[in-house]
Amino acid sequence: MTNEDVLQDHAHRQVVRVGDTVRRPVQPWTETVHALLRHLEAVGFPYAPRALGIDEKGREVLSYIDGESGPLGWAKVVEDDGLTAFARLLREYHDATASFVPPDNAAWAFGATESNDREVICHGDFGPWNVVWQGQQPVGLIDFDFARPAARLHDIGYALQYIAPFRDDTECTRWLRYPQPPDRRRRLQRFCAGYGLLSTADTADIVDAVIREQRANVERVRRLADAGHEPQATWAADGYLRDLEEKVAWSQAHRHLFESG
Repeated sequence: MTNEDVLQDHAHRQVVRVGDTVRRPVQPWTETVHALLRHLEAVGFPYAPRALGIDEKGREVLSYIDGESGPLGWAKVVEDDGLTAFARLLREYHDATASFVPPDNAAWAFGATESNDREVICHGDFGPWNVVWQGQQPVGLIDFDFARPAARLHDIGYALQYIAPFRDDTECTRWLRYPQPPDRRRRLQRFCAGYGLLSTADTADIVDAVIREQRANVERVRRLADAGHEPQATWAADGYLRDLEEKVAWSQAHRHLFESG
């Protein structure tokens, strides 16, 4: 009997490791994500898992990427080098997806944005927890369930809310591994420089993008919860939507912490 090491054991999803592979439940968008992963392999993007098909239990099979991820990822982006590496990884990923042509029957968890908004295939959940690290270097990008065609700024805004971060001082020091309240403006500028997004002299447009993405995330979670998807349904029942709305309000009230003077 093949040994299965449980990597994630939530009520809605169990993820296991079998040898050098990861097995995860199939979703309606799995086939589309596998097409994306095959494209990333073909263009030489080295950080994504390889799509290896479906196993005898009906689970998707992906190659395993060895390293630290999940909650351990938060500490990796506190220092400047990790923050820059994180931004460069997102840029490399976006550039690698720009030539991807989705299959005719493509299905996405959140649905695609308007076609004229499509620049790349956004990861959709680009946070420190979904990067695999060896030491201070990212070696993998995982969990593409929420990938979708969209503008680059969707992923950029999503990532920045967590790593600038658009969070109060208490959350930064208690949960996000910061030894002291961060210089949010400098961190936002450093991320933008690492991505190669723009001159770091003007950040107002980026702050707008973050707040738009925060609002959009509230609606995505609400939509999935209303459709009965987990864990979003449980999150909504536990009051998570209210927490997300409070974070939007905090960002609006404290945008001066991020904008260039």
